[in-house]
Amino acid sequence: EKRGQRLVNPQGGDQTILQYLAKHAPTIYDPFCGGGSIPLEAQRLGMKAIGSDLNPVAVLITKSLIEIPPKFANKPPVNPDADPLGMTVGKGRKAQKLPWRGAAGLADDIRYYGRWMREEAFKRIGHLYPTVKDENGIDRTVIAWLWARTVPCANPACGIKMPLKTTFQLSTKQNNKHWTKPVVNREINTVSFHVQNHPVGVPKEGTRIGNGVTCVACGGAFTLDYVREQGKLDRMDAQMTAIVAEGDRKRLFISPTDEHVQSTLSAEPKWKPSATLPEKALGFAVQNYGITNWHQLFTQRQLLTLTTFSDLISEVRSLIVQDSDSDDEYADAVCTYLTLAIGKSADYGSSFASWHNGRDVIGHVFTKQAISMIWDFAEVNQFSKSTANWIGTIEWVAKAVERLPAESNTGEVHQANASTTVHANDGPIIVTDPPYYANIGYADLSDFFYIWHRQSLRDIYPDLYAGMLTPKNEESVAAPIFDDPRQHFEEGLNKALERIRQYCTDDYPSSIFYAYKQQEEERGGQTSTGWETMLNALIDSGFHIVGTWPMRTELSNRPRSLGSNALATSVILVCRPRPEDAPSVTRQQFLDELADEMPAALDHLTRGGHIAPTDLAQSAIGPGMEIYSKYSSVTYISGERFTVRDALVAINLEIQKYDQRETGDLDAESQFCVTWLKQHGFAEGEYGVAETLSKAKNIDVDDLADTHEILTSENGKVQLHSIDYYHPTEHDPDLPIDDRGGDMTAWEACFRIAYHLDYGREDADDVRGAARVFNIKGSGTEMVERLARILYNYHDARGEAREAYPFNSIATRWNEVYAEANRLRTSRQGSLT
Repeated sequence: EKRGQRLVNPQGGDQTILQYLAKHAPTIYDPFCGGGSIPLEAQRLGMKAIGSDLNPVAVLITKSLIEIPPKFANKPPVNPDADPLGMTVGKGRKAQKLPWRGAAGLADDIRYYGRWMREEAFKRIGHLYPTVKDENGIDRTVIAWLWARTVPCANPACGIKMPLKTTFQLSTKQNNKHWTKPVVNREINTVSFHVQNHPVGVPKEGTRIGNGVTCVACGGAFTLDYVREQGKLDRMDAQMTAIVAEGDRKRLFISPTDEHVQSTLSAEPKWKPSATLPEKALGFAVQNYGITNWHQLFTQRQLLTLTTFSDLISEVRSLIVQDSDSDDEYADAVCTYLTLAIGKSADYGSSFASWHNGRDVIGHVFTKQAISMIWDFAEVNQFSKSTANWIGTIEWVAKAVERLPAESNTGEVHQANASTTVHANDGPIIVTDPPYYANIGYADLSDFFYIWHRQSLRDIYPDLYAGMLTPKNEESVAAPIFDDPRQHFEEGLNKALERIRQYCTDDYPSSIFYAYKQQEEERGGQTSTGWETMLNALIDSGFHIVGTWPMRTELSNRPRSLGSNALATSVILVCRPRPEDAPSVTRQQFLDELADEMPAALDHLTRGGHIAPTDLAQSAIGPGMEIYSKYSSVTYISGERFTVRDALVAINLEIQKYDQRETGDLDAESQFCVTWLKQHGFAEGEYGVAETLSKAKNIDVDDLADTHEILTSENGKVQLHSIDYYHPTEHDPDLPIDDRGGDMTAWEACFRIAYHLDYGREDADDVRGAARVFNIKGSGTEMVERLARILYNYHDARGEAREAYPFNSIATRWNEVYAEANRLRTSRQGSLT
């Protein structure tokens, strides 16, 4: 696509194919549609999409993606600034007039009426967002006010309001480093904050340290239990620590002023959410600090700002009706997107949004699916032109809308409980991503947005917003509000899958997405409660798992991967109805079949970077359960059922056997290193033990130290080199292979390649450096990938996610390394000729 043509043809692709699919392809139905990603992608491919969900917030989002845009496809905008004959694309002499296509007109109205709302809101509450003077006396627009929560010091001789700060740093950017200095005034027993732009005296840490807090005034140390107690006694407050303003090409950091503190205190919202937070819920911790009502997640000024925008929805709707010649349905559509922008603004406009001092931007509440307690928070200025402002939010919404496949079939979205109602009367293809056991409290967390949506949309969508909060009792999640969370989840999921099974045909398989992480150890193998529950429900509902497809869904270098064992891959279970006359087998028959078929399945998963080591245990469940689920039952000789949990343990044992077999294919030196690693790690061990092991492998310890340089052997001790030894500028294998005494071992090549692929090392040379090592290796390089999986598993089992990461990278980027090695080799041969 050429720049500027996306608005003309936002779908892309071959229109003939899309039109054919729209007419002849089966419908895609997702009974747990959530945010609508599956129906949206089906619609993008030209297929008719249906989604349903119990959660009204999820239903609204999915409606905005697949149901609303096609209703107004190719419709010109109605705002008075727009040209009904077409839109202008490009600038200057390259500008051209094009007809309104897709959802471009709808997006244009979102922008126009969003700007109108901003102007009207500023007239009403702009005085609460004053400018601030810089050091030269020039008025500057404030971007954010930074705050720290406070509680009284428990020391009776002090009693000062202790600021709870995780850091005093305001910005760590080069050439703009700032921090805020706490100054104690004992005459009035207060702490004030003064912004500093020099590095002298910067505290290494804040006052919130580990599981406790310290007082900046008296140095007293207190536990978090004390802080929680003060919060529950309504003694937790907040204090401004700095002001961030728009400068000339950089942020300005200014000390708090009385005027700006009073601007916040003078805000008096006429309305605030009256609903209470759940007493017990997944993803919540703030109740432990006395925060029990939804309105307590916002400052008074934030509440007033959000209610002001919410109140403007009814006014902007009347304006759109007038501009569109009484098109009520279109006015409702535009107001839906403007309300979604209010929800997004709440995510950034809460006292649980943080300041990112490395990027100088405001973070949002839902960096993960939880509302966690934070101590330093940033209060955004919605009327600025910088991070998280209202116009920026409107622009994000408009950009998303104009790229939606509006010219496809109109989608359908329903609010429905999947365990009682499905919308699959015409035999659609079922594609869904069910709830993840006890991972996320969907309904409770979505109330954060529901309370604001309801203010604006209850007259437009009376059925969706009939209740004060989202429905909880029917939600298929193992939440703590239920007497038996596991039983509740199992019953709900079983009923849903049984009902879905009734509508499945033999013409098309159903696809179930999964991404559970193994969690529990039992009887020599790993199992997962979430896995077991979901698989039990599938099998008991009459499904046969006939295939698995891995799909990379996360960036391999995302920060979360560096510090935790986070899945990078989702795996899709492809299911068909199991024949009514499916046979039963004994446990031993199942185990024999598993042993015969799993090695080939694991070969397929691990070769060529199909599955990263991080995800092998999850991905291997697919082919294992394919065997298990094709039978009506698997039983012990006694007749007792061989359960899904038993099968999961057996599958994991087969993975362990596979790893052991893989080790046997390594060169003798690398086999020695793997055995030594499992016994001693990277610590020292006795030379005599190493000598005994080396003789069994028919190799020499001194060769490992002197020729291959993969360990040290001194003073009767032997120690493997860790990855830090393989620095590319030291010990770099630049000598010809013959001069090195033969090929590198797989062990050395693996560590050198891993070093280059270790995201975060400043001296790593990424794929190019890894490819150079690949070429020097010479032969048997495929063993490097196998060894990387072994090394990943070693660190993963020890909970060493950071150490495991570079070996996971070898598997995920192997094809890149291989291609670059070929390119380098070809280039070198060409230069020689």
